[in-house]
Parts: sequence; C-alpha cells; structure tokens
Amino acid sequence: MLGLWRSYQVLMTKHPWRVQILTAGSLVGLGDVISQQLIERRGLAQHNVQRTAKMMSIGFFFVGPVIGSWYKVLDKLVVGGTKSAAMKKMLVDQLCFAPCFLAAFLTISGSLNGLTVEENVAKLKRDYTDALVSNYYLWPPVQIANFYFVPLHHRLAVVQIVAVAWNSYLTWKANKI
Repeated sequence: MLGLWRSYQVLMTKHPWRVQILTAGSLVGLGDVISQQLIERRGLAQHNVQRTAKMMSIGFFFVGPVIGSWYKVLDKLVVGGTKSAAMKKMLVDQLCFAPCFLAAFLTISGSLNGLTVEENVAKLKRDYTDALVSNYYLWPPVQIANFYFVPLHHRLAVVQIVAVAWNSYLTWKANKI
C-alpha cells in the first residue's frame, strides 16, 4: 500500500492536473458503484454500467477540473495556512462554492440522464435542499481539516477519498427518479 501511495505521489508531482482529474473521475465512478450495489442493492446482474460511465464522465470533465481549479482560486482569495485561514476558506467554500457546485452537479447528471429542462427544474426543487443540508453535515469539518493540514496539490484527492461516501449518496440522489 505504501508503494502505491509513493507511486501516486510521483505521478502527482509530474502530472498534477491529470492525476487530480483521473482521481476525481475514478472516485465518482466508485461512488456510483457503491450507490448501486450497497444503497440500491441492484446486484451485479442489474448494475447499470452506462450510469456508472456517465457519473465517471461527470467526475472527469466537471468535478475534477472544477474543484481542482476552485482550490487554486480559493488559495489566492484566502491566503495562509493558519487555523483562521482554514476556517475562512471553509466558509467561502461552503457558502459560495458548494451551493452552486451542487446545483450544477445535479443539473448535469439530470441532463445526461435525459431529463428535459422542466424535469430537471422539478428534480432540483425536490432534491436540492435535502442534498445541500446533507452537504453541510459532512463537509465543513472535512474542509477545515483539508485546508489546514493538506497541501494544495493533495486537497482534491483527500476530498475525493472522503467523497466516495458522499458520491454514493449524491449519485443515488442524482439518479433517483
């Protein structure tokens, strides 16, 4: 396991952007597999591979690039590694970024699932508030620790590891008709 971590570190040093995006896409996909198998209890025979591929594509093309870029912007908006700076970063992240990101994630997944604009709006009205409240139970303490202890180039990976459970919930929420 330590060898795998060292290899990841080397790749992260050589290709940080690519590795962050691949990590995000893979872990969003893993979250969908967990959602289908443990939450929805579909079983392998009923596993929706196309849905997992769609969720992975959201991870590769939306989650990874957007969150990776956001952390760079946030580090410029709130400078420093103190406890106070970590708290400020968490507040900006959770009050400004999280609500917009969550709405975009749910909308993109709805669109990829073939929802019309009207259906997507109805789904957002039904699911958004519940998902945002759930977000606020999980992410503030994770983000304070992330912003205080974790170097910028590892933040997306740390968040995505914690997010395996979150992604399981979010993909279930996004794919619930």
